[in-house]
Amino acid sequence: MNGFFGFFENLHSIIHPYWCDGWMLIKSCGEIFIIFILLYTILRIMQGTRGAGILRGLAFTLVIVTIVILFFIKKLELYTVNWLITEFLPVFIIPVIILFQPEFRRALIKLGQSPFFRMFVKSEISVAKEIVRAVTALSENKIGGLITIEREDGLGHYIDGGVKINSNISSDLISTIFWPGTPLHDGAVIVQEARIAAAGCLFPLTENENISKTCGTRHRAGIGITEEADALSIIISEETGLISVAVGGKINEDVTPDELRNELERISTGTVKENRSG
Repeated sequence: MNGFFGFFENLHSIIHPYWCDGWMLIKSCGEIFIIFILLYTILRIMQGTRGAGILRGLAFTLVIVTIVILFFIKKLELYTVNWLITEFLPVFIIPVIILFQPEFRRALIKLGQSPFFRMFVKSEISVAKEIVRAVTALSENKIGGLITIEREDGLGHYIDGGVKINSNISSDLISTIFWPGTPLHDGAVIVQEARIAAAGCLFPLTENENISKTCGTRHRAGIGITEEADALSIIISEETGLISVAVGGKINEDVTPDELRNELERISTGTVKENRSG
């Protein structure tokens, strides 16, 4: 029982100076609030990435461990432990950055898509506009094409297997790539971070037997890549000129240019739906 009351006496001795000194209390509450806002902002930015759950667990563990360690350091006067933590804790920042590098990269991409930073970069809407313009022209002229947009899952392997372009997106360039007779006509164009990364890329074909019999090789390739990654594929039929969109291994056929524009704009806000009918 003495130990039980002793704990609360120790807790009271820690809290009492803050409670008596109004300015110290306000300052401490302000610091806690700032730390909370920083952690909340980081978790919100990384929401949806595969490392978000790990980061939440890591953040919670670090907070609890830090509180416990600081309490025992103060009570037991563990100055050597305090020195070790002060000197070597920053070293662990580098392994954490390496471990969560993909998540930090995606978080920075999301941060760059925020309204504040969009004032300084090319608008996502103009990129969608160029793609829709190119797709509409290909559709009207019944020129086949396959455009795949990278999202969270990287498509570096397929980019390396194609012809690297690394160019700004323009409707004229896309139309030229898919013009009949050109060397890259039969492959896919991959869009990565609002740029044309490569053309002439080859994808695995879907083996889904429920896909419509009207879907040819280009459509099956467009669906196949979305079965392996969370990419979005735009397919233009060479026979009919119809536009199709594939997401999550399923395809939505006969999409209008306006519907396609809405779909591309949803990509930039991370709200693309994956419950397509097929």
